[in-house]
Amino acid sequence: MIEKYIRNLAQCVLGTVVTDRSGDRIDLDEAIRSAGIEMQNVHDSGGRVMFIGNGGSAGVCSHMAVDYSKNGGIRATALNDPSVLTCISNDYGYEFVFSKQIEWHARRGDILVAISSSGQSANILNAVEVARDRGCKSYTLSGFSDQNPLRRLGDVNFFMSKSEYGFVEVGHLALLHGILDLHMGLDTVGKFA
Repeated sequence: MIEKYIRNLAQCVLGTVVTDRSGDRIDLDEAIRSAGIEMQNVHDSGGRVMFIGNGGSAGVCSHMAVDYSKNGGIRATALNDPSVLTCISNDYGYEFVFSKQIEWHARRGDILVAISSSGQSANILNAVEVARDRGCKSYTLSGFSDQNPLRRLGDVNFFMSKSEYGFVEVGHLALLHGILDLHMGLDTVGKFA
């Protein structure tokens, strides 16, 4: 039973469709490789990588911000501090909890990583629009319907055609770990072969 689950998860990740903002396809390996390089370049130029997501995706954001900073040496942060989220949602509305922080803190050239399993969360969609206005590059990770609006908003869009939260959330985590681990030169395949 677990073998079938793991096989389905692997197929979900390997079946990720990557597109640019115009909808043109990008090879998954190339997207992963170039993301690591771009994130390193942003760090080297004094910028940072910002992660946003709700619920389980917020957990992925926190995890990745720590790993990119600690293990990758890339300046990264997750914009999901509870005090900030409750302040902004109280004063402006929950749909602006990330976009307001991007208005306050993002600089031209920073990178936004926007994660939404459904690709329909208003606060994520608003944030990607503001990031674009601020001159940030956006990577989106979404799932469920191929018609979700997030999948067309980023400069690079990773989409998983699954409707189960577990597959999509774990798949997003795997892709983001892959960007970091492969960029750091970790040959995880060779270590376990």
